[in-house]
Amino acid sequence: MPSSHVSSGPEKPARRGVRRRPAKLVHPLPIELTDRLEGHLATFAAHMREGLLAASTAVGLEVFEELMRSEVDALAGPKGKHSSDRSAYRHGSETGSVTLGGRRLAIRRPRVRSADGETELPLTSYEAASATDLLADGIVARMLAGLSTRRYGAGLEPVGRAIEEQALGVSHAAISRRFLAATAERLSELLDRRLDDRRYLVLMLDGWNLGEHLLVGALGIDSEGRKVPLGVVEGTTENAAVVSSLLADLRDRGLDVSEGVLFVVDGGTAIGSAIRSFFGRGVAVHRCHRHKERNVLEHLPEIERPLVQRRLRAAWAESDPAVAKAALEALARSLAHNRPGAAASLREGLSDTLTLTRLGIAGSLRRTLESTNPMESMVEIVKDHARRVKNWESGEMALRWSAAGMLAAQAQFRRVQGYRELPILAAALKRELNIEEAQILTN
Repeated sequence: MPSSHVSSGPEKPARRGVRRRPAKLVHPLPIELTDRLEGHLATFAAHMREGLLAASTAVGLEVFEELMRSEVDALAGPKGKHSSDRSAYRHGSETGSVTLGGRRLAIRRPRVRSADGETELPLTSYEAASATDLLADGIVARMLAGLSTRRYGAGLEPVGRAIEEQALGVSHAAISRRFLAATAERLSELLDRRLDDRRYLVLMLDGWNLGEHLLVGALGIDSEGRKVPLGVVEGTTENAAVVSSLLADLRDRGLDVSEGVLFVVDGGTAIGSAIRSFFGRGVAVHRCHRHKERNVLEHLPEIERPLVQRRLRAAWAESDPAVAKAALEALARSLAHNRPGAAASLREGLSDTLTLTRLGIAGSLRRTLESTNPMESMVEIVKDHARRVKNWESGEMALRWSAAGMLAAQAQFRRVQGYRELPILAAALKRELNIEEAQILTN
């Protein structure tokens, strides 16, 4: 009877030089680890009805408790095993709290004391999880994003009903207190920041309103092209007195102008004069082209604005400061008879609009510095964060919100366009300073 086995043909010989991969060895998990894993999987499954995040949070809490127990074992030795040379011992537990998803959650914290009973030993895992900075950062981020204190709880991540029922510190009053304290810390951080740790080549000054309060802030650009919020003051108008208050604060915190600094401002001649009188030699003041252009055009009817705008920009584009100044003065003369307001606006601070031309700054860096746009970008972030605030109770409140917004904006900053050309600016400022010194010696 023929065999039912059907041959598939002659067996192919193994190719030379090709080694077969050895079968992987499977090592079984230790029994105690298997039990823990099964327990965590059971917890995960029990909370899956409330969503993946809630289930993961429940398991994460169990793992955190295991982490604390492991740290206790490392300090005091395995539980139930006597050791004569141990350096610490278990000392029960007490109620503690950790930060979880923008809320505080009560837990039992194990305690450990030194073998002599004199001191309690900290648990690094608990200290990291219980840090209130984590909660404060979350509160500030959510409030700046537009979440109100009354709806704070609704904006938190869902972590499961059982955990949410135990949550602490999410009431309207508690969030308000924490936000006030956190923004006060950010205001102190901004106003206490030392300025002598780096070389600032450019300072931009600008003002903005929050309710009835006017804030004037400063943005620095260092020699590497990094933008840094430097300070903020509150006043009623953007005048020389308010600017002088801000400049005094910057000087007291170590701002160095001995090698020259370029100030870019949008204000009138009084602000430029305040900067020069405050710092004396070593500063150059540039008037923002966009603000000057806007001020001039506001005095003109719509039909005349395009031509005047083209002539303004053509003059500012000249590389020779004498030619540029002559073009601006000619434009002012042409406007003087029919549009005296526009002519007066153009003549006011005209020389300060040509500072970059005089310093020989061109290219990408010139486009960055010819206006206060970098500063205004930060101001827009501050205003956007504060857009839902309806009642500005005090100037201190406006300062706190501004400082928090300025530091939040810093996290989004990139180096300015044209930063590779900053050495040219540094050399030009130094050259201008030397010229001023030579003139003083001559006189």
